[in-house]
Amino acid sequence: MSNKQTPWSIFSGPNLGYVMEQYDLYLQSPEEVDQELVSLFEEYGAPVLTGNSTATGTNSPAVESNNFEKVVRAIELADAIRAHGHLTADIYPLNDREKNDSRINFKTYGLTPADLKDVPVGFLLQDAPSTVNNGLEAIEYLKSVYTNKIAFEISHIVDVEERKWLQSKIEKGVVLEGLSTEQKKELLKRLTQIEGFEKFIHRTFVGAKRFSIEGLDTLVVLIDELVRQSNVTKTKQVNIGMAHRGRLNVLTHVLKKPYEMMFAEFAHVPSESFLPKDGSLELSEGWYGDVKYHKGAAYHSPSGLTLKLAYNPSHLEVVSPVVTGQTRAAQEATDQSGMPVQDKNAAYAILVHGDAAFPGQGIVTEVLNYSRVRGFQTGGSIHIIANNMIGFTTEHYDSRSTFYSSDPAKGYEVPVIHVNADDPEAVIGVAKLAHEYRNKFGKDIVIDLLGYRRYGHNEMDEPLVTNPQMYHIIHKHPTVRKIYGQKLVDEKVIQDNEVTKLDETIFSGMQEAYDRVKELPQTTAHEIIIPEVVLEGMPELPTGVEESRLKKINEELLTWPSDFTAFKKLEKILKRREEPFKGKGKIDWGHAETLALATIIQDGNSIRLTGQDAQRGTFSHRHLVLHDEKTGAELTPIHSISDAKASFTVHNSPLTEAAVLGFEFGYNLEDNNSLTIWEAQYGDFANMAQVMFDNFISSARSKWGLKSGLVMLLPHGAEGQGSEHSSARLERYLQLAAENNWTVANLSSAANYFHILRRQAKMLKEDAIRPLVIVSPKSLLRHPLVGADVAELTEGKFETIIEQPGLGQQTDKVEKIVFASGKLAIDLADKVKDGDGHEFMHIVRVEQLYPFPEEKIQAIVDRYPNLKQLVWAQEETENMGSWNFALPYLLDIAKGKDIKYVGRVHRSSPAEGDIDTYKVEQARIIEEALKSL
Repeated sequence: MSNKQTPWSIFSGPNLGYVMEQYDLYLQSPEEVDQELVSLFEEYGAPVLTGNSTATGTNSPAVESNNFEKVVRAIELADAIRAHGHLTADIYPLNDREKNDSRINFKTYGLTPADLKDVPVGFLLQDAPSTVNNGLEAIEYLKSVYTNKIAFEISHIVDVEERKWLQSKIEKGVVLEGLSTEQKKELLKRLTQIEGFEKFIHRTFVGAKRFSIEGLDTLVVLIDELVRQSNVTKTKQVNIGMAHRGRLNVLTHVLKKPYEMMFAEFAHVPSESFLPKDGSLELSEGWYGDVKYHKGAAYHSPSGLTLKLAYNPSHLEVVSPVVTGQTRAAQEATDQSGMPVQDKNAAYAILVHGDAAFPGQGIVTEVLNYSRVRGFQTGGSIHIIANNMIGFTTEHYDSRSTFYSSDPAKGYEVPVIHVNADDPEAVIGVAKLAHEYRNKFGKDIVIDLLGYRRYGHNEMDEPLVTNPQMYHIIHKHPTVRKIYGQKLVDEKVIQDNEVTKLDETIFSGMQEAYDRVKELPQTTAHEIIIPEVVLEGMPELPTGVEESRLKKINEELLTWPSDFTAFKKLEKILKRREEPFKGKGKIDWGHAETLALATIIQDGNSIRLTGQDAQRGTFSHRHLVLHDEKTGAELTPIHSISDAKASFTVHNSPLTEAAVLGFEFGYNLEDNNSLTIWEAQYGDFANMAQVMFDNFISSARSKWGLKSGLVMLLPHGAEGQGSEHSSARLERYLQLAAENNWTVANLSSAANYFHILRRQAKMLKEDAIRPLVIVSPKSLLRHPLVGADVAELTEGKFETIIEQPGLGQQTDKVEKIVFASGKLAIDLADKVKDGDGHEFMHIVRVEQLYPFPEEKIQAIVDRYPNLKQLVWAQEETENMGSWNFALPYLLDIAKGKDIKYVGRVHRSSPAEGDIDTYKVEQARIIEEALKSL
């Protein structure tokens, strides 16, 4: 071996261990070793650690060549403890899961305690505590850190800095920094309040469903600590999403909903008189209402921090994207032109999941997938799995294919921390770490809070029927309050009788609250009263924009920086948008949309538009974001228009419908000044988001009193492209239509699209606002009969019906009226041209299907004295589309006149798969609709 000074002293700990491993490999297969290391081995020989090396930071004995294998194995053991210590950790309160220590047993690595004592600490542990003096003690210390009440999974994280930071935090022991005596007493008091609340309801309202938190009491402790840390970082808002388990306890103790209000709801008496008079608590309720464990609240704390618990249906996990959307809106300042300005510290989301639902519901991975995507990231959510180790009655082996409920998160490089819910101090430490991690790295983190469920799925279930082994253990298992109370007694922090007295005091306080509730007069079921502003519907508003303003906007949209190189073909297409302002051609659908959006941000409403390929538009019609042909740089021309008073953003979304639509619904709930638009790539893609339409968008106001002006664009139209690219399933939105809950429109005019968008924006902050579903065109996007003259945008308003020009002029001759919407209305208009030869009929385009424009249609029908037949024409099949929805209205309007359906017959699939068959059928429908009586 060379006598030259060696370079090995620059390597330390695991790095030197790696070099040793590579040297062993070099001796056997040098071709598999990196060439730089080969050169070092050839010149300096085996890596040898001498005394006084910086690798250990101590005067450690030299590690000779014959000890290389021992050191390498010790390093492997240390790394195994980090990676697999969770498999033997004490994280299960019921202690009913088999633990496997084979991967962290020194015997597995052919080592003895004596061998480990010979290994310098620096190889195994950086920043070791002063009490750790040799390799054996280092290994024992690592085991104490990684296999106690907290277990960590971080080895799947790719970023080295991130992984090192977590490892340092863990191994320095900062996660378990002790509490003061006063903090311990306060913690016991909190646990007593949490348990006492559940016990009081259980005894007072026997058999009432409450979905008890018991077994996971420390969920409240965890959220409490996150709230404390949020005050430290001066966060303005924390948004919480959770299902029903433990919800009432969180409402009561985290969001400060008074005990009296909660007990009044159980007693079925009005609770409003107990609402805090200081305005600190905000609640909303719809006229139809919802069960108490689906309700939410907003609490404004004295520190200035606002806590919001989202209203949530019974469907597990679907609230998560709604909450992240609310969070993004709470982070963004949208009152200036250009992109919104995001402050990730302004708000964050706490998402509480069920252990069966986290791996079972696909929307969880949808939310994890977009968590670092630029249009949807919020700087990290803190996920908590409220893990009671069971589904409704389903054991874990029937519930998932993974070892842990949390495993899906690892695919997204999300750190996972498992913690025993029976150790409240450990839970507090984990909360602090999670909050700090989120702030530092802007990423999601998962806390797997492992506990149990003291009762059945609800309090009327008998869990011994289906899960006897688990519940025999649970019935003997002490509560976390009792465990922690005994711990403090053992530590001499508190006396045993004080624990009992605290329990009694808190319980008696709840009884006093209930006594106040019992003083209220008993009431019968409340009357369902829909607000008048909802019943009145959307007003007709003038939404025209003066021509000079539109022309200036158009010029600015087509003026790009000199150093921007547009794609030549696209540049030519977009430059044609100058022609309508020169008296040539029409403003097509995409052009009308862009002008509408520009005027809306000039009026002071911000705009957020998302969807798969929304920037260009699926049908290459929008082009709101341009790309430099040479550099790929993005240009958003609408950011450069003058007089804009609000931000504009359009994001291509992940290939996700349910979570993205939920996100946009949440965004709009939080920011009611934003015109928030979601576009489906094809209308039927919204099928994947049906839960959002059913449980949130269509019914949130009647259930929870939540107002939304969300716009949904669903491309629709039969064009011979097969079933999945034809129908937006229009009938589903009409079936959900009631109580003026939303507007459903099937438009055939670019001008009408311009006006309906502007009307929606103008109404955003009004009580009459509601969501808007637009069945938007595909092949009609550039059709001249759909295009608008400039004058149509400068005057007027959104028209719920449009009468076909050239028809219906000779009132005595009209014997039939054909009603149609969307693409078929244009197909009919294309066929009749100027109306010559069709004096016997009239065509009415029904642009707004819900609310149905019954009065306007009735007025048209009454105009024709010789009218014999009303025809409803559609290209959808008879059991789909709008026919069945419109028929009851037509029966009222017809007053005995003949009503006829023209369209495709009943089918199970919405459209033909063969284009030639489609053409034949479409031609038949048009011919039949237009034929004389």
